[in-house]
Order: sequence, then structure tokens, then C-alpha cells
Amino acid sequence: MPRAIIVALCIVLAAAAARAEEVDCVTTEWKLLGANHKVCVYAFEDPDFPCITCYLSQARTGGISGTVGLAEDPSEFSLECRQMCPVTLPEKLPKSKKVFSEGTSALFKDTQITRLYDAKRRTLVYLAISRKIIAGSPKNAISTVVVR
Repeated sequence: MPRAIIVALCIVLAAAAARAEEVDCVTTEWKLLGANHKVCVYAFEDPDFPCITCYLSQARTGGISGTVGLAEDPSEFSLECRQMCPVTLPEKLPKSKKVFSEGTSALFKDTQITRLYDAKRRTLVYLAISRKIIAGSPKNAISTVVVR
């Protein structure tokens, strides 16, 4: 398969997987040309538990490359998840499931949030990581929701 088709497919899939709603962004560094560097906050619901909302803050690269979508955003983020209404857990829940993915560069890098289930403590654990096709980043964020 030609490289251009693979790149286009990856971009389309990354865009389709992102289901977050932007809450707002705050400028962290002013740029003379292009967009400013910023930190943006996004909200998304767990696809299996719409009563659980997660908030993800993530650094966004500005400048000319950021403006045209060619910059690679840093692997810097924070995550907080909250239960907004009663949640009923099914009898069988997968030990882990990817619940969110968003591209953070034009090529082969994304932020993923995986939901882990700690059955002993009836706790949903949300883990945010940055992934690349070749190598990821050890930077991560975690949030938990205890289901009562």
C-alpha cells in the first residue's frame, strides 16, 4: 500500500476516534507567527457508562507548524474522571478497554485513554498514555471512579 494512503488512513482513523468536546484553551506562550502554544481542556463520556465524564487537559503546540497541523504536541496531559449519576456495572466487564483516542501529530502519535476494571475494589481506572507506532512516552495520567 502506498505510504500516502497509509498516512491519510491514519489521519482519518485518528479523527474518527476522537469524541471529546473542547471546553476551552488557555495560552501558555505567545507566538509572533501562527497560533499560540496552549493547554486545552476536553470532556468526554465513557462510551459504556455515559454517567462517567472524563476531563483531559493537554498541551498543544502553536507556531506555524501547529497552525497548519504539522506540529507534534508534547506528551503532557492530566486526567480526571467523575461519576455524574448512578452507574450499574454489568456482570462481565472487560479487564481493559480503550475508551478514547486522539491524534497528537500529523503522523503516528496519539493520546489514548484505557479503562481498566479493578473488580476487587469495584473501581474503574482510567489511564492516559501517549503512543507512537515505534515508541511511546512513559508520561501518563490516571483517574479512578469507585462504583457504589
